[in-house]
Amino acid sequence: MSNKLRLGMIGGGKGAFIGAVHRIAAQIDSEYELVCGAFSSNPDLSIESGEDLGLDPARCYGSYAELFEKEQLLSKNERMQVVSIVTPNHVHFAPAKLALQNGFHVILDKPMAFSLAEAKELKAFAEATKQRFCLTHTYTGYPMVKEARQQIAQNKLGIIKKIYVEYPQGWLSKYEESGDNKQAAWRTDPSKSGMGGALGDIGTHAFNLAEYITGLKVTQINADINTVVAGRKLDDDATVLLKFNNGASGILFATQVAAGEENNIKIRVYGEKGGLEWQQENANVLLLKWADQPCQILKTGGAYLGKFAKHNTRTPGGHPEGYLEAFANLYRNFALTIKAELNHEAPTEEMLDFTGIDDGVRGMAFIEQSIASGNSTEKWMNFVV
Repeated sequence: MSNKLRLGMIGGGKGAFIGAVHRIAAQIDSEYELVCGAFSSNPDLSIESGEDLGLDPARCYGSYAELFEKEQLLSKNERMQVVSIVTPNHVHFAPAKLALQNGFHVILDKPMAFSLAEAKELKAFAEATKQRFCLTHTYTGYPMVKEARQQIAQNKLGIIKKIYVEYPQGWLSKYEESGDNKQAAWRTDPSKSGMGGALGDIGTHAFNLAEYITGLKVTQINADINTVVAGRKLDDDATVLLKFNNGASGILFATQVAAGEENNIKIRVYGEKGGLEWQQENANVLLLKWADQPCQILKTGGAYLGKFAKHNTRTPGGHPEGYLEAFANLYRNFALTIKAELNHEAPTEEMLDFTGIDDGVRGMAFIEQSIASGNSTEKWMNFVV
């Protein structure tokens, strides 16, 4: 009998970017088998997409409602166990809620929902049903991000004082949403994306990375929110001042109008003893900067790294591991956790190291409260979840 978890997918059909990424990530470590899906809101396209992936035509469904209804009719040894939801933001809540209600574990693209209210309701369903929930904040999957987190958790930098996190993109520096760019069309549409544009799309990644690496929680925010490109309906540029629960301060900026930039999310953290720096465009390197000794360069695959970095590394030093592998680390850790629990074993802390429901709720609070701060004359607001 196969030891793979049976995976279903909602969204990610023909022409969708992120669906293929999720499928690759799920298969890198052979922890999942894709067995069914509802790949599009267009029933014909959904079925065609599933058949193109080599699935049993009987398990290529015309809607996610049909998927849950018919999968539940299958025997326990046949039906899917985990569902991956890779739809636009406005189609996150309903299928995720149905999945939890029907006893399926959930992997969900970020941001978690269309609104903070939806996110809180999903959290309540997850807690009530005891189903596992993974939110795909990809950048937390990089080995050197894991190492940065462990360096801080071990107090190597001392008390954290300052955090800078940035996510510059340039792909929306012009008005792209009126043409054939499907990604631009839905990501800038408030009826599909929610109230956050750049904030929801990439700002939530930066926010999550700051909290994940430092282990700190944001307690106050002061936001400057802009829509730079004429005619755009949502923000495309944001700068947010942050205060954390240990007294540290930070600056977050997320922009999609920085022409020439690609996807170089970057973070710098400074403590009383030194600082660290990581960026996606040089993802295999973590810089440690010390007040009283030379800078250190740590690299993926090094024998000197901690257990979390090693657990999430697949290749020897000098062999780059990138975006797909980072994505796959979330899928693998989630699978290992579920399998351990199916075997009545306690998952290890390395297995449990994936972003989840609480991160999703905080991300939605970040979007809504940043928008509120940007619209307010008082600016500084307590961060309340």
